[in-house]
Amino acid sequence: MYFLVAILLLSSCSQKKQEPLVVPWGVINDTVPERAENFDLRDIQTSGELILATVSGPDTYYDYHGKSLGTQYLICQRFADSLGCHLRVDVCRDSLELVHRLDSCEADLIAWPTPGHIEADRQKPDLAATLESWYRPHLIAEVKAEETAMLTTKKVRRRIFSPMLDAKGGIISHYDQLFMTYSREIRWDWRLLAAQCYQESTFDPKAVSFAGAKGLMQIMPGTADHLGLARSKLYEPEANIAAAVKYIAELERSFSDIREHFERTNFVLASYNGGAHHIRDAMALARRDGKNPHRWADVSPYVLKLASPQYYNDPIVKHGYMRGSETVDYVSRIRQRHAGYQGVKSPHMGFHSSKPRKADKRKNKYDI
Repeated sequence: MYFLVAILLLSSCSQKKQEPLVVPWGVINDTVPERAENFDLRDIQTSGELILATVSGPDTYYDYHGKSLGTQYLICQRFADSLGCHLRVDVCRDSLELVHRLDSCEADLIAWPTPGHIEADRQKPDLAATLESWYRPHLIAEVKAEETAMLTTKKVRRRIFSPMLDAKGGIISHYDQLFMTYSREIRWDWRLLAAQCYQESTFDPKAVSFAGAKGLMQIMPGTADHLGLARSKLYEPEANIAAAVKYIAELERSFSDIREHFERTNFVLASYNGGAHHIRDAMALARRDGKNPHRWADVSPYVLKLASPQYYNDPIVKHGYMRGSETVDYVSRIRQRHAGYQGVKSPHMGFHSSKPRKADKRKNKYDI
């Protein structure tokens, strides 16, 4: 019988011969470093860290907007939580590297999709016995349902505001003045920044995603730390937009090899959503196949292909699996909305106040 779940193996580092323990998702060997032959569950809990080595893929492990996902990863995370340990994930290129991690004692667990059988050997130390008794078959369906729920259209909690606050008056949102002020720093049309903001949060300054991204421009707390934005200010419109523009400026510099401004902006938008490292992988694939790596129309098909094992397992790809369809759609929707906004000429174009207009009390929103 084949299981779309992980093989979990506890690395064997001692000279002592060990018999494998086969559980519903694979084979287990205990973790026993040479320097401490009896290193077991209590020692792992004392160290506070359980190390998982795995490969990239939708069923193993992948990063999605700063949130770690994948069926095997989620099972391992629950097990680590039950032990009171932090789960550290090391992503490997292939099964050979996983085996090396076991042999060199660099991992406690390894995970990948593989055939498995439901068998058990009672002669195992505490960690293996705890893992065997902890596991329940319903976990597979449970974590898959959890992951599906996080990836639905309601993954961002927000109020929906109109994409045009006052078309006749030339007002897109309450934050137009902020878009006008800060877009100058990156030499963007302010309406493009407004279009991106609507795609991120529908102009809701209190929006929050399942991964923890917050505010108008959906900034992750870790990104806020990097940008020097206090986490307490993530919901403040001006601080959030200013930080997002700072991040966009970093992405602009990182894609300075793309000389044409319109094209570079497409790559920046894609990177804001899906991560620059994945976009660089898609560019490398496009270049290899004789396409123009600096043209979004040539690269976006490869962003989509990064969801396929044929491509995310290609040696030229450095950062593995990606849910590329969302990123391609993200760029397309922003460009379409920007085209619709380009007819807007605000009567306040010459005024660059840093404060947004007072919030509209009209019922132009609803909760999702």
